Amino acid sequence: MLRTAILLLTLSLLSFRTPVSPTIAGENLSAKAHLTALSGMTFEQKQLAFTEHVTQIYQELSLKNQGLALPVFQKAFVGLLNLKEQGLVPASKSILTVVDFTKSSNKKRMWVIDLASKKVLMNTLVAHGRNTGNVKAEKFSNTPNSFMSSMGFYVTSHTYYGKHGLSLRLKGMDEGFNSNAMERAIVVHGADYATDDFIKQYGRLGRSLGCPAVPTEISKELIETIKDETVLYVHSNDASYTSDYLNMKPVVENFATELTDMTVSI
Repeated sequence: MLRTAILLLTLSLLSFRTPVSPTIAGENLSAKAHLTALSGMTFEQKQLAFTEHVTQIYQELSLKNQGLALPVFQKAFVGLLNLKEQGLVPASKSILTVVDFTKSSNKKRMWVIDLASKKVLMNTLVAHGRNTGNVKAEKFSNTPNSFMSSMGFYVTSHTYYGKHGLSLRLKGMDEGFNSNAMERAIVVHGADYATDDFIKQYGRLGRSLGCPAVPTEISKELIETIKDETVLYVHSNDASYTSDYLNMKPVVENFATELTDMTVSI
């Protein structure tokens, strides 16, 4: 029912741009009219439809109220869809984790989102690497022993117990930006310097050796939630960052195909 509602909303938003068959007052467009509208859509109109879809999800999750910007969420969402389409993440996985390193480390800048249930499961502090910056993350690296954070898309791997307790290995998916994550042992782990108490004492969050470290008291729950092939996106303000997973074209075309298939089934 929700997917059908999205289709009807999308087409109503586009109907003034795309010629469609006449409608009967008080009734939805017919399936034939839906197909007529969809077949006549340009790529720009398909992209608008996709953007409306993402915006609706963003609003349902109340992400603006929780400090996550729509453009950042859309990038993470596009990456998730591309990773699924390429078979790099199971289609059944609905957990998406977003880290926005354009925000101060003194702010809660990690969000764990369940897209299936439309819930934000966690919104927490997260530390960046010691050589990435002081209060804000400003420099990034994929180089071993740089003690810097790496930006881009990751797929979570398996857990293990190390010096920080339960930790989660990350596979960097963006060549040249985070592809050395495994070699560098960039992992999600708990840290006593990633807390409000540390901020109150030192005026800033503590820093890691490059890992996205989270408060110890919630680290186990967070790691258990996002482990085993879910997507984590680390956003930055580095203009040099590019990613194949941010390619809008396949995502938009697949979305339009889904809309067509949904229309046929109505």
